Amino acid sequence: MSKDRYAQIIIDISHERLDRPFEYRIPEELKDTLTEGMEVLIPFGKANKERHGYVVGITDEPSYDRDKLKEINGIAKSAVSIENRMLALAVWMKKKYGGTLVNAMRTVLPVKDKVKPKVYRSVVRNVSTETLSEEAGKLNPVRYAARIRLMKAVSEAEEIPVDIVTGKLNVSKAVITTAVKQGLISIRENAEYRNPVAGKNAAYERRAELNDEQSAAVDAILNEAEGERKAILIEGITGSGKTEVYIEAIAKTVEKGRQAIVLIPEIALTFQTLMRFYARFKDRVSVLHSKLSEGERYDQFLRAKNGELDVIIGPRSALFIPFKDPGMIVIDEEHELSYKSQNMPKYHAREVAEELCRMCGAQLVMGSATPSMEASYRAECGRYIKIKLNKRYGEARLPEVTVADMREELKNGNRSFFSRALSEKITERLLKGEQTMLFINRRGKAGFVSCRSCGHVMKCPHCDVSLTEHGSGQLVCHYCGYTMNKPPLCPECGSKYLAGFRAGTEKIEEEIQKAYPGARVLRMDGDTTKTKEGHEKILQAFAAGEADILVGTQMIVKGHDFPNVTLVGAIAADMSLNGADYHATERTFSLLAQAAGRAGRGDKPGEVVIQTYNPDHYSIQAAAAQDYEAFYEREKAFRELSDYPPYTHMMALQYYSADSESAFDKAGKAAAAIREELKESVEVLGPFKAVIAKIRDIYRVVVYIRSKDEENLSRAKDLAEKLQDENRESGKKEVTLQTDLDPVNSL
Repeated sequence: MSKDRYAQIIIDISHERLDRPFEYRIPEELKDTLTEGMEVLIPFGKANKERHGYVVGITDEPSYDRDKLKEINGIAKSAVSIENRMLALAVWMKKKYGGTLVNAMRTVLPVKDKVKPKVYRSVVRNVSTETLSEEAGKLNPVRYAARIRLMKAVSEAEEIPVDIVTGKLNVSKAVITTAVKQGLISIRENAEYRNPVAGKNAAYERRAELNDEQSAAVDAILNEAEGERKAILIEGITGSGKTEVYIEAIAKTVEKGRQAIVLIPEIALTFQTLMRFYARFKDRVSVLHSKLSEGERYDQFLRAKNGELDVIIGPRSALFIPFKDPGMIVIDEEHELSYKSQNMPKYHAREVAEELCRMCGAQLVMGSATPSMEASYRAECGRYIKIKLNKRYGEARLPEVTVADMREELKNGNRSFFSRALSEKITERLLKGEQTMLFINRRGKAGFVSCRSCGHVMKCPHCDVSLTEHGSGQLVCHYCGYTMNKPPLCPECGSKYLAGFRAGTEKIEEEIQKAYPGARVLRMDGDTTKTKEGHEKILQAFAAGEADILVGTQMIVKGHDFPNVTLVGAIAADMSLNGADYHATERTFSLLAQAAGRAGRGDKPGEVVIQTYNPDHYSIQAAAAQDYEAFYEREKAFRELSDYPPYTHMMALQYYSADSESAFDKAGKAAAAIREELKESVEVLGPFKAVIAKIRDIYRVVVYIRSKDEENLSRAKDLAEKLQDENRESGKKEVTLQTDLDPVNSL
């Protein structure tokens, strides 16, 4: 008998007390097959209830008494084992972002359970066509019409899908069974991958010739991939052809036998992006996103693992596709907030991609017309290499931008959603047969308050962020806790038009249809894209010219390329400008600059109308001028002065409980302990009520911690998590802790 071996196993239960390895004896029959990363079945607890767990280590020397260790029951038959690389990545994520190791492991498993393969069945001819004709001639054509149809069909085609036989030919399964028993036909079964790309219309057949800027960018990427492999940030104006740069660099990576991951921020971008890549990589490219069926996701997982894919495209979860040797990771529209997970572990795809590239020796490439402040700052500090693309591809020109001052519109009696300039330009497009995109910026809908007469926004005097209106009529700052009653009149101009702005896409669509009864209008938002291919159907219809105007949320202004769109209107640009956190200005600039980039991407010149109550704000002015550098320098100065990222790091400790007092008590003790332990190395703010203080009867409390050294925040996180396991007072409601490093949204 061989020497005993033991496994350290994490129990598949998301509970802080169980977030440590438990040791089990490996049975004789599993000693040669069990590896790290496998999912196993184990007896757990006094009742030895069978649980699932993950093997995180194997050893010959146990830490506990050998005689007291239980034995593994077996390997989970429904499970897909994970690679050691994914296990290591999960450990890294748990350490950096907090939470349980089980949650981190679930995150890096894009597909956990096996799914039955999809079987395609077909009818196959077993005898000669002459024999079939003879057999058919013996049958009564009235009584055996279906059998005769079957024989005639298989005489003309040696193999026919069963679905066609039972569907179009209207032949029953009983008739097919009889023919099988007679030996005339047989049924062939083939297991095939579910392919979400199959049947798509590849609209981008032409391989674009790169211009000088694009070629230089590709060369720089490939040179860096052979050298230090510093992350590369491409700052390219809208329409400069960043996607073609990605495709060319990835093609060179694939030629070397390596694979590539392409991250996109929105499912809405999948179709156009996929078609561009499909034109180059054909069936060696696929997608992963939340709208795929469980079977489709599982099959893409297998295709990648079995070496049958070279490129995968998808949102942040596509990072965890099990490629054997990833050589390049591309993050398109790098600035997008959707790259930050809002579930534990609250990771940022950019940081996880950096770590994954380090582990695999791969090259990270990021691109945006409006890079995030963090990415540009890292480039400025030399951590990233920045490449600029300053020319639009082909002969396309940047659009002309008009900033419509909605304060003046109000003074002139215009209380509609559309300025006179926008209304006139929409009419012009309808007459010319050109298309218009109208987007409403709905961020900040929680209730910032502004004056429609003068544009004044109610802000915190201490934090320079807008106050949030609560149902009680109070205005609250969710950074320092400052509170005031909502005034009846604007404190700046005395106007009575002091209120929140809450228009939605449906309202905008209604108003458009009233103003332009003959216009064909499509709406794209969360309600109209609930179905599996909702995004794709709307975008295809708009691209095909089936609508004159597309109304939507932010999803319509990110990365899409419609040559016939010559007008973009930004309704209520101020809505994100006055969000209740320090990212508000950056979000506004990015959205407006991206929106402006949708117009004039073809041969026709484009125009943009930005409607705002604050036309002199530097983010509005910079977006109108498509001047990223001007915005970056101004915003950088504000961040440095206010001690906000990227000049410092922040950690949000988010406490949730059914009892408000318990949540505040736990948060307060954690804040006090961190102040005591870390002294002046961190700044502790709070505890405060969350922006939305209660959801589904669960109270939410937050503590913010700031430090220039991320390691100090890691220590604060560890201390807060340690306190969760200690001092569990009887009679107190359970309190849950979530940690968020450099949060992109205030809780």
